[in-house]
Amino acid sequence: QVQLVESGGGLVQAGGSLRLSCAASGHSFSTYVMGWFRQAPGKEREFVAVISVSGNTRLYGSSAKGRFTISRDNAKNTVYLQIDTLKPEDTAVYYCAAKATMLRYTAASEYNYWGQGTQVTVSS
Repeated sequence: QVQLVESGGGLVQAGGSLRLSCAASGHSFSTYVMGWFRQAPGKEREFVAVISVSGNTRLYGSSAKGRFTISRDNAKNTVYLQIDTLKPEDTAVYYCAAKATMLRYTAASEYNYWGQGTQVTVSS
């Protein structure tokens, strides 16, 4: 089992940047595929990005391509999400999640473990 805690959210102006972190505790973080999702008020949870166990494969949702970068540091049991050129439509609660394989990586229901989320608010 793994416990996930996100941090790094906050209130930023449009055009700014944030780096979200997700610290994992428990067993075998380095064996989990890690994903980021976000959920805006009144909307469904949306896939943002996923990174493979080794970090060699990184895949992004359509809204995240070009401005978001996912990375991981297995020695620190942490996965990151760098968000550049923030837009008001990026406002959401951002969640990290863990699963065993890369299969169906865009589906939130496929992830076994979730953090509590961190709020990102972008002002125009």
